[in-house]
Amino acid sequence: MGIIEIFAIGIALAMDAFAVSICKGLSMKKMNWKNAIIIGLYFGTFQAIMPAIGYFLGTTLSGVVEKIDHWIAFILLSIIGGNMIKESSNDEMEKRNDKIDFKTMIVLAIATSIDAMAVGVTFAFLKTNLILAISIIGIITFIISVIGVIIGNNFGDKFQNKAELTGGIILIIIGLKILLEHLGIIVF
Repeated sequence: MGIIEIFAIGIALAMDAFAVSICKGLSMKKMNWKNAIIIGLYFGTFQAIMPAIGYFLGTTLSGVVEKIDHWIAFILLSIIGGNMIKESSNDEMEKRNDKIDFKTMIVLAIATSIDAMAVGVTFAFLKTNLILAISIIGIITFIISVIGVIIGNNFGDKFQNKAELTGGIILIIIGLKILLEHLGIIVF
């Protein structure tokens, strides 16, 4: 998997964190940079940790499923992407509160990064450079989460659903590209 695909996956995976960050920004009466950075660190760290966990699970299973790894990558990315697209049409906002204590943030960070674990499994099957991938994903998520807090604080919830929809579409396209490349069909 190339660096462009890793960047695209990083952006797509960050969309859940972006949506929750917007909600956090909405709940702040006044923009608080310290809180925005803390939120970004929680989401960025967990978006980096979860693919590493998935990668190690995938390497443990690699001998068993090596012949069908491209199908697994396609199916996992399509399921995650489809779920994100489905959630993008949900008008229900995340519970709004401005708490950034450990208990609140750890739950949100894990919830927004579960899909990254499945992506980590695909990284193992595709023999992706793990350090590069998790670094890019973590940094992108940090930046996008801080931006989400700022947007939420300034502009409201206009972008939450569009962000999840875009992320879902990107993951499905990447999954399809992986499948078609492994089937020998020339792709973009």
